[in-house]
Amino acid sequence: MSMSTRDSTFAVTPAPAAGAMLLRRLTLREPLLRCLVPALLIAVWQLASSLGVASEFVLPSPASVLAAYRELWQSGDLQDALKVSLARAALGLLIGGGAGMLLGVASGLSKSAERGFDSVLQMLRTIPFIALVPIFVVWFGIGEVSKVALIVGAAISPMYLSTYHAIRGIDPKLLELGRTFRLTRAHQVRLIILPMSLPGILVGVRYAAAISLLALVAAEQINASAGIGYILNNANQFQRTDIIIAGILVYAALGISVDALLRYIERKALAWRGAHV
Repeated sequence: MSMSTRDSTFAVTPAPAAGAMLLRRLTLREPLLRCLVPALLIAVWQLASSLGVASEFVLPSPASVLAAYRELWQSGDLQDALKVSLARAALGLLIGGGAGMLLGVASGLSKSAERGFDSVLQMLRTIPFIALVPIFVVWFGIGEVSKVALIVGAAISPMYLSTYHAIRGIDPKLLELGRTFRLTRAHQVRLIILPMSLPGILVGVRYAAAISLLALVAAEQINASAGIGYILNNANQFQRTDIIIAGILVYAALGISVDALLRYIERKALAWRGAHV
């Protein structure tokens, strides 16, 4: 074989470079696709405001809402409200989600625990958390305890259900394999049950986080003296529709941001599953 023939043989377009380029394009395309529909909605919103379809009082334009954000940011009210609201939601999720996970693990691993906890938690699941507001005010007052307690009550059920079904959904053949190799109960939990149930548990964390933010909205209507709900209540008293919409969009942004963070953690924790395009 001549030198020129050998050179032409090795001059093939490198597949890894093409694969890296494709991956880069897909990585760039995903956020663009996610932003497409919100951008179209904002454009339609601005067009409706410009054409006078809705009055500025009923539906302020995006420019007015941005001005409201600027006003809240410059005064420092938005930063303070975000700290308070995020602390409430995080504490409620930590307590409620943690309790739900522990109860789900216990019920998933033990029939006795399932008989003891499942019926009570199933009843709690059917009660809208907004219906708990009056009784929580009676029990805990109108301070921070009642607000956090409402978020705790909302986060327990989704975390419990996801954890319970994730453990009970494990293939029995895997558990039988563990018994065949004479693994102890602790080894079965560490080597089989935890890895196989982790995807379902992480989905439960995402769901419980979303429910916690919904409960936060209701909790901050209980005589709030700080937080995003406090800003909304004040804006309602002064009929500042632009600030009301700005506050609602802050709640939405918090939900999207928290879910994106949890999805990132899920991808890192479950890297062994591989990625789906």
